Parts: sequence; structure tokens; C-alpha cells
Amino acid sequence: MVANLAANLAANEELLSRRHEAVVRGVSYATPLFADRALNSEVWDVEGKRYVDFAGGIAVLNTGHCHPHVVAAIRAQLDRFTHTCFQVLQYEPYVRLSERLNALAPISGPAKSILLTTGAEATENAIKIARAATGRSGIIAFTGAFHGRTALANAMTGKVMPYKKHFGPPLPGVWHAPFPIAGSNVTVEDTLSYINFIFKADIDASQVAAIIIEPVQGEGGFHQAPPELMRGLRRICDSHGIVLIADEVQTGFGRTGKMFAMEHYDVQPDLICVAKSLAGGMPLSGVIGRAAIMDAAEPGGLGGTYGGNPLACAAALAVLDVFEQEKLLDRANAIGERLRAAIARFSRANTLVPVSGPRGPGAMVAFDILKQRGSDEPDAEMTKRVTRVAHENGLILLSCGVTASTIRILVPLTASDEIVDEGLAILEKCLAA
Repeated sequence: MVANLAANLAANEELLSRRHEAVVRGVSYATPLFADRALNSEVWDVEGKRYVDFAGGIAVLNTGHCHPHVVAAIRAQLDRFTHTCFQVLQYEPYVRLSERLNALAPISGPAKSILLTTGAEATENAIKIARAATGRSGIIAFTGAFHGRTALANAMTGKVMPYKKHFGPPLPGVWHAPFPIAGSNVTVEDTLSYINFIFKADIDASQVAAIIIEPVQGEGGFHQAPPELMRGLRRICDSHGIVLIADEVQTGFGRTGKMFAMEHYDVQPDLICVAKSLAGGMPLSGVIGRAAIMDAAEPGGLGGTYGGNPLACAAALAVLDVFEQEKLLDRANAIGERLRAAIARFSRANTLVPVSGPRGPGAMVAFDILKQRGSDEPDAEMTKRVTRVAHENGLILLSCGVTASTIRILVPLTASDEIVDEGLAILEKCLAA
């Protein structure tokens, strides 16, 4: 018994050692822990220790770990077939999921979808579709943006370290405009003026295929695009025949309190990129868009061997059912209010590490750790310490942001009030430490 206990206590350390020997250094890790099992918003590591999950697999688990309806749907599909390649033998779940996404997306008129595997595939295919529809090549993205790690997605990402370091020059044809952040020196007017500057100095507007934007920047620090910015981008795109792409890989499927973050605005995108929480942990992504634009590519020009895998489609259909049955959009807003109230209290407490007030819509909530109370100076080192102390105390917590000083909370929308409060109590303890 003692020997078995000792073996279990060494499990995380032993696996981490094996990982360093077998897995490339470029794949980072937020904690030194190895998961053994999980349910809803709780995780147990290989040593049997329990954690409250405030990360949700980086916004993948809006319906929680192992939701029974999602698991049952995967199991039922598993008994039928696991793969045919949709381009070889088609299957109804792909079509049914596309129909449901087309109906849900905030896009007027006929819409169509393509299903893929990863978020980067979604953003890259959105650009391919925009280029085919416009006959142009130029792309405008924003500083602080994250659109993926593959070649074109990485070029669109607006952060050098660590995503672009050592990988050579990015693909040409991508320009970045400054993203307006509250409290910064960049206003919406500055951003829109800079885009017009790009049209004068770098590429004529008639050669720009797409403007791609996250309605709420994820990796960039949970900064929401102001409504006047979205309206300005829509005007620019309409004036010059440019496709407006909303990257909703992280914001989609209820995280912001609406099914899509673009529903917070009074303008619509032409294309929407989705992934993450679409399929409850199964690898699935997609692009939803205006049918006339989506159909611009030639047959065979889009697709992928694993795109729209039948197991993932079954999971995604179950996820959409769960959203309706459990009213998860209402739950996202309720959780968000709970998180914001606690963080606002943290920001006023002299006994805690200095932090900013909360930001972000719905349950997509974040705050910054600061060097001094009342200042805007970020403290990246303290942020690292807080996330480390968090997992040591049973809370899985992630940081993000251009200055690496933002704490982001992505607790599953299925989490109970008791679990959310437990996680917040641990977080408060970590900020005190």
C-alpha cells in the first residue's frame, strides 16, 4: 500500500520527465499536471488530486467535460462508423450540422458552411474563400490578434513572441492595424485612420480580399472590439468590396452570453470562423458564410481528409442540443455576473495583489495583474506566480495578453454556482499569497 502510494505521488513528475524526453520543446504547458479523468468543471490528475477547471481546455469545454448527452452521441456514432472522408462517402450528420449552423449564424440571407478540424484551418480557409470570391489577395488583421499557428494564420496573428520567433519571415500580403484597447493610446478613429493609411501606403483597397477580426481578442487579453469599430469596418468593407471575417474560434458557442459574439453588434460579418466549443472537446472547426461568397471556390479547392469527422459532427449536434435544453446562454450571463462581481471586489481589496477591474462580455471574463494599485503597469512575473500557486491549490487557471499579465477565466458554462464560487475562493487565496 505504501509502495503504491509512493508510485502515485511520483506520477506527475515521472510523466513530465518522460514528456521532456519525447515531446518537442516548442509545445508549451501551463501546468506540470497530467489529467486522469474529468467531469463537468472538475478534473482529477494521475495522482488523484482534484481541481476546479477555470480553463476549459482554452474555451473548448463550454458544455463541460464529458457531458452525458455529448458522450452518448459520440458513442452512438462510434458504433456506426468513425471515418469515410466526406469527399468520398458523405454522411448526414455533416449536412445536418451545416444546416443548424447556417440557421444560427448572424448572417442575413442564404448561408453555407464548410466543416474542418482546427481553428487555424478555419481562418486559413476563410481567407481562401475570400480570395476566390474577390479575386484579390491582401489581408488586414490587427495587433494582439491570434488566428492560429499555421503559415498564413501565423502571418495574420498580431503577436511576435512566441508565435513568430525563429520561423522566418511571415507570408506576404498581410498588414496589421492597431487594435483599440480601453486605456491605451489607440482609439477607434486611430484604427480606422490607420487602415486608410495602409490603403495609401501599402496596398490599394481594390486589392484587399478580407479584413479579419476577433470580436473579443482571446490570446490578446479579452479586449472587446468597440461597436463603432465594427461599424467602421463594415463601412470600409462595403465601400471597397472587401470580405469582413469574424474569427469566433474562441468567442463562439455561448462564451460571450450569445451564441456568437457578433450578435452583440448591429452589423453582420460575411464569414464566421468557428471551432473550440463547437464539438465539446472533439476536433472540429468550420467556416459559415454568405452562400454567394462561400461558393466561390472550385470543387476540390476546399476540404480535408478529416474535416467534419462523423464523431465530431455527432458531438457538435449534441452540443447544440445541450445549449437549448440547459439554456446555456442565460447561464453564461449569470456566471459572468458572478465572476465580474468577485473580480471587482478583488480590485478594491488592499490585502490582495493589485488587479484591474473585470472585462469581457458574458462568461468570457478577464482582469490584469498590476505592479501598483491604481496604475496600468502590468506585472507579468506576478501573473506567472498566481497561475502557479493556483494549480498548487487546486485551480486550473490560464494567463494571456500582449503583456502576459492577464488572468482569463473560461469555466464551463455547465458549472454550478458552488463550483464557480469554490474556484473564486481559491483565486482570492492565490492573490493574497
